[in-house]
Amino acid sequence: MHGEPLEAQGFTHFPYANPDAPKGGRVVFAVQGSFDSLNPLIVKGAAAEGVREYIYESLLARAYDEPFSLYGLIAENVETPADRSFVEFTLRPEAKFSDGMPITVEDVIFSHALLRDHGRPNHRSYYRKVAKVEKTGERKVRFTFDASGDREMPLIIGLMPVLPRHLIDPERFEKTSLIPQIGSGPYTIAKVDPGKSISFKRDPDYWGRDLAVNRGLYNFDEIRFDYYRDAGSMFEAFKSGLVRLRNEDDPTRWTEGYTFPAIRDGRVVKEALPVETPAGMSALVFNTRRPIFADPRERQALIRLFDFEWVNRNLYHGQYARTESYFPRSELSSHGRPADQTERALLAPFADQVKPLIMAGSFAFPVSDGTGENREGRREALQLLEAAGYQLTGGKLIKVATGEPFEFEILAATRGQERLLLTYARALKQVGIEAKIRQVDSAQYQRRKQTYDFDMIQYFWPVSLSPGNEQSFRWGSEAAVTEGSFNYPGMRSAGVVAMIEALLKAEDRTGFVSAARALDRVLLSGDYVIPLFLLPHLWVAHWSDLKRPETTPLYGYQIDAWWLAPPGAATEGEGARKP
Repeated sequence: MHGEPLEAQGFTHFPYANPDAPKGGRVVFAVQGSFDSLNPLIVKGAAAEGVREYIYESLLARAYDEPFSLYGLIAENVETPADRSFVEFTLRPEAKFSDGMPITVEDVIFSHALLRDHGRPNHRSYYRKVAKVEKTGERKVRFTFDASGDREMPLIIGLMPVLPRHLIDPERFEKTSLIPQIGSGPYTIAKVDPGKSISFKRDPDYWGRDLAVNRGLYNFDEIRFDYYRDAGSMFEAFKSGLVRLRNEDDPTRWTEGYTFPAIRDGRVVKEALPVETPAGMSALVFNTRRPIFADPRERQALIRLFDFEWVNRNLYHGQYARTESYFPRSELSSHGRPADQTERALLAPFADQVKPLIMAGSFAFPVSDGTGENREGRREALQLLEAAGYQLTGGKLIKVATGEPFEFEILAATRGQERLLLTYARALKQVGIEAKIRQVDSAQYQRRKQTYDFDMIQYFWPVSLSPGNEQSFRWGSEAAVTEGSFNYPGMRSAGVVAMIEALLKAEDRTGFVSAARALDRVLLSGDYVIPLFLLPHLWVAHWSDLKRPETTPLYGYQIDAWWLAPPGAATEGEGARKP
């Protein structure tokens, strides 16, 4: 995206892949929830895990040891001018779908039109920035962009899934289906047990297996995703060996739960891997579309009533750090950094949308003494609520103008969320606020989330070192009124929109970082969420026959670079590798 790529022309493999990794075996991973669709490219339904990653391919492939660099996959050559007003791809002649049909320019043009008109809302938004698509040669296709000046668009198009024109009916594309999909990727769908499991089989005739971007990857003969209702059953499946790898995000379980025999004798390995990328925003999300959260003073009060110190000490063994930025743990974060001249110039037209302390880099969330009393937080919250027109009467917080109590519902997706949410609800009860926790099944949760039918949810937005167009789909004003977007808070801020535009137009890394920090300041100033916590490491546990390369890339381990030890190989007592 900015600067030069790390890999030179003619490179043989990515540094985080082992070109000599043995291939073979079956590996099973666990997923919580269920699925009712095999199409991950539409809003409707809950798509099965793995289809986008293993079935569909893009023109270019991402390198996970760089902030945002792409290399040739279906395309063997890419051309774009300095102003990035267009991008032209030359397709590899050997590229083909798993049914043997060659990938053509017509497939690429068809895929763009299909996703622009029938795909997920984010795809529709991205691909509508293309002013013209044209076939410029037997294997060449050119995308010319509109006048928005979005410098990320050549990369966005490079990552567009390429779909088989001869197999897809555009009129039926938006309907959920459990019919196995066909693409050009390294695997094919072997078996589907609706809602319970999906299996992928490595394609022995995969056209791209010898490309540099694929060498050392996709080493398992079969990959299966098994679905479980709750985190407890997933953990038991891992302990018994039914599941081979687990990312752990529960500090209590990480501290106390990994004491079973396979841990003690070395058959299961625990690793705390380094993290070099932004942690993302984990938060309780206010739906500001709802009148109860329309006033920022109400939201500010609820932020002060969240006692992070007590929660972290008593629920999570003190393992978490507080999330204090939308881009935490990175150079993109504004936390602790005064705005530079570039940021101040960008933010000047929106000075009323940025809190002075956040502009100065000296803002911090309230800190309690961790005893559970949180007296200062309650005092400040009640002052804010009184200013917003509330009065504490008979143990209930009442809106004076309407006589209505301050009540709302927190929608929960899993039992694992309930412990935190119930703790928070008890804290709210102390100032007369009634927060009801409602857990629903995964299908209902997904449906209500996509249609913004909630008051508050717990959610996590991941982030990369190169945030771009997805920021519009998370925080943009248009996304606030588009069902299926990730703008769950419903924010509509001219300042946010302007900072995203600056981000997309930045020509170098320095300007890009300033735009990201300016965006962070406007987002934080809006009090749209209650930021929660982040872990200092990536906790991973896996059975010791599952091996990984010596090098962990910038974005963390890539499971597609792992392999299974051949039968008879030593698998016990494996130690941690070079980070």
